[in-house]
Amino acid sequence: MKSLIRYIQRLANLFVVALKGSEKEFTTGSINRAIFLLSIPMIGEMIMESLFAVADVYFVSKVSVNAVATVGLTESILMIIYSVAVGLSMATTAIIARRVGEKKYHRAGDAGFQSIFLAVIVGALLGVVGFVFAEDILRLMGGEPDLIAEGKGFTQIMFAGNLSIFLLFLNNAIFRGAGDASIAMRSLWLANGLNLILDPLLIFGYGPIPAMGIEGAAIATTTGRSIGVLYQFYFLIKGRGIIRIGWSNVVIRLKTLVELLKISMGGMGQFLIESASWIFLVRVMSYFGSEALAGYTIAFRVIVFTILPSWGMSNAAATLVGQNLGAKAPDRAETSVWRTAFYNMLFLGVVSVIFFIAADPIIGLFSQGDLVQDIGASALKIICVGYVFFAYGMVISQAFNGAGDTKTPLIINFFVFWIIQIPLAYWLAVTLDWQANGVFFTIAFSHSLQAVVSIFLFRRGKWKTVAV
Repeated sequence: MKSLIRYIQRLANLFVVALKGSEKEFTTGSINRAIFLLSIPMIGEMIMESLFAVADVYFVSKVSVNAVATVGLTESILMIIYSVAVGLSMATTAIIARRVGEKKYHRAGDAGFQSIFLAVIVGALLGVVGFVFAEDILRLMGGEPDLIAEGKGFTQIMFAGNLSIFLLFLNNAIFRGAGDASIAMRSLWLANGLNLILDPLLIFGYGPIPAMGIEGAAIATTTGRSIGVLYQFYFLIKGRGIIRIGWSNVVIRLKTLVELLKISMGGMGQFLIESASWIFLVRVMSYFGSEALAGYTIAFRVIVFTILPSWGMSNAAATLVGQNLGAKAPDRAETSVWRTAFYNMLFLGVVSVIFFIAADPIIGLFSQGDLVQDIGASALKIICVGYVFFAYGMVISQAFNGAGDTKTPLIINFFVFWIIQIPLAYWLAVTLDWQANGVFFTIAFSHSLQAVVSIFLFRRGKWKTVAV
């Protein structure tokens, strides 16, 4: 009993260390400890992002149907723009982690400035274009005249504040690559926490604050994330963490810019391929009516929420790979990936058992006693069969990215999700008339196949030789 209490105390102390980010060395010592210290703040970061997304939609839904539709249409376009930020973030984490592993902290600061420079240029350019053509964007996406009239302001503000989102992505990628995951977590908590406070105040008004409707939601998002960016810059400029960006780093280095762009292209492609494949699956689900679409949507939200801790562990693996390759310890990098994937498999294995046993009551929290609940429960039961494979696929894909090899997962995703998943989903669901279950089976099969192919290529070890 005493040994159990001591173990729990050690675990609690380690949890506090992870949240504080007081330990920075991950290229030596216990691999399990390194995984834990990096995963906890990254999981916290993902959970806050998920809570923000749910709360934001909740407040906007109180305004009008057009308001919710405007958010959906605007975010559909922003998701394409975010793919650029995601790609740059992958490249930034890979390069920063490699320099930190080499103990070349000034060069890490150089790479950090190049990333910020690219984010400012691309984010500002896309922001101006989106602001000017906000009405055309909504019209192109199928918005009705009354929706455009009500939602134009929201779309303009979101695009005008697009730069803050780019910088929030990029700066956190710098911190994650450096192993300062706790700073990344706190900056997102600050940004989204402020957004959650400002949302109801600006949307509905309070005291001297006038009600701004849907535009208030956009202002809240932009304000919260801009303050989060200022918080990030404080740590980057003051140098409280490993990375410090000073005047000596403020130099345009074409070689680093080209390297960032080269690596980021693969990351952008990965995000776009997966996003496009999910859009196609939604289109296939629409063949079977609104109940099927609603059941799929509910199940998908539940799956995404439970998979967030896995993304945290996967990001930890990317940092460990980059830093250990920089420290000339490829075997330690590989061991870190297999350990992280194993722990991820244990976590998702437990989740899959819960989903399989309790799918009906879980979906019943959102829709009770109807076809929507039946389809949503079926989705959880079928898709969770592939969770054990998902665990390895997620971690190993991020391990490739952490090594700077974004090309390999890009090629895998292209063949698995476009060449195999898309036609297979249509064939099973429509041609063979499996209907919604055909789509669910395809998701489980395709992600399992992606994991198997990733494991095979990872074992070959070519990622260890990628120069960054």
